[in-house]
Amino acid sequence: MNAVNSMRGRIVARTAVLAGLMTGAVPGHGAGFALSEQGAAGLGDAYAGAAALGEDASTVFYNPAGMSRLSRGELIVGGAAIGLKAEFSGTATRPAALGGGTNTGGTGGDAGGWSGVPGLYLVKPINDRIVFGLGVSTPFGMRTEYDDGWVGRFQGIKSDLKTINVNPAVSYRINDSLSVGVGVNYQRIEAELTNAVVLQTGISTFAEGRTRLKADDDSWGWNAGALWEISDSSRIGVSYRSGIHHTVTGDVTTTLGSTYIAAGSGGSRADIELPAIASVSFVQAVSPTVDLLADVTYTHWSSVQQLTVVNTANGTARDILNFDFDNAWRYSVGVNYRLSEAWMLRAGLAYDQTPVKDAQHRTVRLPDADRKWVAFGVRWNITGSAALDAGYAHLFLNDVNINFSRGQLTPGTTSVSAPTVSTVTGSYSGSVDIFALQYVQRF
Repeated sequence: MNAVNSMRGRIVARTAVLAGLMTGAVPGHGAGFALSEQGAAGLGDAYAGAAALGEDASTVFYNPAGMSRLSRGELIVGGAAIGLKAEFSGTATRPAALGGGTNTGGTGGDAGGWSGVPGLYLVKPINDRIVFGLGVSTPFGMRTEYDDGWVGRFQGIKSDLKTINVNPAVSYRINDSLSVGVGVNYQRIEAELTNAVVLQTGISTFAEGRTRLKADDDSWGWNAGALWEISDSSRIGVSYRSGIHHTVTGDVTTTLGSTYIAAGSGGSRADIELPAIASVSFVQAVSPTVDLLADVTYTHWSSVQQLTVVNTANGTARDILNFDFDNAWRYSVGVNYRLSEAWMLRAGLAYDQTPVKDAQHRTVRLPDADRKWVAFGVRWNITGSAALDAGYAHLFLNDVNINFSRGQLTPGTTSVSAPTVSTVTGSYSGSVDIFALQYVQRF
């Protein structure tokens, strides 16, 4: 045990797991690890027209200018349940320091599961031109977990990422056809990430251990939008959500079997730029009962190129990850059909691009793929002041390949230690089911 204690400073324990914050995401319900599910009404039409509808208080998130269409105060309480299926098929190499060859273990089981995305929105008109709103949402988030002993464990086991975003906003109606809106975003991010690691236990002996990171940060951003009501039957909305810069710090715990080895207290830091998002939406009424919807959304994922995790005690690199993300587009179309004064039916289709370039950039924490949405929804206007929205979407994920190598840095350098490298090779298949429900109270 003395040999182990003597090398605490040389534990190349993947404190780098902090860098995994950018790779720990559920593939499927938004490009990368963005979450589109910020309102149950929008889910029913695959969020087509989201920046132009202005039909309920969730427009605080999608386009604050849309609040100008709400003549009464409104409160929304709801959320979405997201069920991910993510299954790996393939093999992984064992680090040479531990004997090399093909790693032992299974394929990890279903790394998905169910997670929740809550949401709360409040809108209150101040006068005929000004409307105030407040949104509490989860714009980024995920949870995936493989079996502890799976073959890819040196690249990731558990990935749990949560954000909470508090978004006060205001809209201003310039004239009968044009409105603008702006909001401020306070965002908190928390992550827990685990993986296997190579530990040096003697002069030339090594063992397999585990690391766990718990990290967090608070930061600020903004959002803005405009809504042009071309006529009573046509409108266009544009919106922009700024990127948010986080400096994430965390504590790392390392174990060898059941033995505690080392920990850092805020000793790891990484700068992360969550991407800016821009949308253009269109709504066209083709009859008194039917609205056609369309949306194009651009996510600036190229802001995520390289992530360097540093030791805050001495400024040296603990890990470097090269993501080389591409910018991504999302296209959606939908229809709303007013069946009666009490009932509205919705349907939508969407195509969502992944920012991951290819198999060499795809990681076990983000085996992300292009996905196709099919969505349905319904609104029930219970009374003139209360309504329920329900939505369902199934996301078809393309099968994708992975051929990704990861190693630990040699302490004090920016070079990967070859004996610690593990390569995961194979493919992923999966799908996503989303159910959402919200209650709307007008006052």
